Amino acid sequence: MRPTTRVRRCDRSSIRVLFDLAERTDGDLVRLEVGEPDFDTPEHAKEAAIAAIDDGATNYTSNAGLAALRTAIADTLAREYDHAYDSDDVLVTTGGMEALHLACLSVLEPGDDLLIPSPGWPNYWTQARLADATPVEIPMPFPYDLDADRVIDQMGPDTGAVMLCSPSNPTGRVFENDAVARVIDAAREHDAYVIADEVYASLTYDRDPVGMATLVGDSAHIITVGSCSKSHAMTGWRVGWLATESDVIDEATKIRESTTASTPTPSQHAALAALDGSQEPVREMQTAFADRRDYVADRLADMTGVTAPRSQGAFYAFLDPDGYDDSMALAKELVTDAGVVLAPGSGFGDAGAGKLRLSFANSLDRLETGLDRLDAFL
Repeated sequence: MRPTTRVRRCDRSSIRVLFDLAERTDGDLVRLEVGEPDFDTPEHAKEAAIAAIDDGATNYTSNAGLAALRTAIADTLAREYDHAYDSDDVLVTTGGMEALHLACLSVLEPGDDLLIPSPGWPNYWTQARLADATPVEIPMPFPYDLDADRVIDQMGPDTGAVMLCSPSNPTGRVFENDAVARVIDAAREHDAYVIADEVYASLTYDRDPVGMATLVGDSAHIITVGSCSKSHAMTGWRVGWLATESDVIDEATKIRESTTASTPTPSQHAALAALDGSQEPVREMQTAFADRRDYVADRLADMTGVTAPRSQGAFYAFLDPDGYDDSMALAKELVTDAGVVLAPGSGFGDAGAGKLRLSFANSLDRLETGLDRLDAFL
């Protein structure tokens, strides 16, 4: 006996491979491989969770989540990204990962194609395969902006959905509105969904954030995925959401009845406070990330033998060091020989071969040390 073909077709995330290697390695390592804010969860969110526990709010909630939290999410999406979702169009999930998983299971038929502009987050490939769909990678040329023509050319009768992530993990690029709108309109014509991964939407540095569902007149076939993880430094609380037309929400909610049932109740109360309460901690974090983006971009621009597009959002830089084809081998060598941990670009699709993802979700002091070590190594 052995695991199913469905599971065996899935690969481990290369990010986690480097994470585990770093955990096993002694010495002073500069950890720049994981996309996790190095800030603390806002105090008012933590206090709300403690109060919920003290008040006995530790039981199941509705599978769709607390009504007040669904309303807060809809209000946040309207306020920050001009989305027009009602609370009934929102499903609270156990992190953005579950939201993506539920979206794929809800709208992809076995054998459907999930189109993935790459470089892209490794979990997109896994989510497609777990839904018995086929991930179709569409490489984007440097500097990794969305090439609408390339995506549209790949659409056909088997296209079930298109995955769009802006700001992008791993490149930090923010897609142009016109290109996104063209892809969305073409997907509708092919009776396909667009899964809009907007987990990093609040971390947009050079322009105001824009919700993808606001770019076209008919947004019924768009599924918006979000999370408190990156925006409010709440990765471990595991609160995310998907927002879309109510019939997809109803189907996704049925799946939750047999999986997680509901997001942990104290975490939902924390997320409610985070979204409804003061956003000053969020603004402070955004300012810090913008400063780090500028520092990293300037350092990489001055580094010999490295090409990297300037990050426009999220907290990533995507590096192309000259002379390397095997990014996994390079990343492991950087750990053992240079004491700096980065994610291998090959884990983000074939377009990432020979490249590295650097997360600047770390202090300026540690970023300086890590970039010094990287520069010396290369």
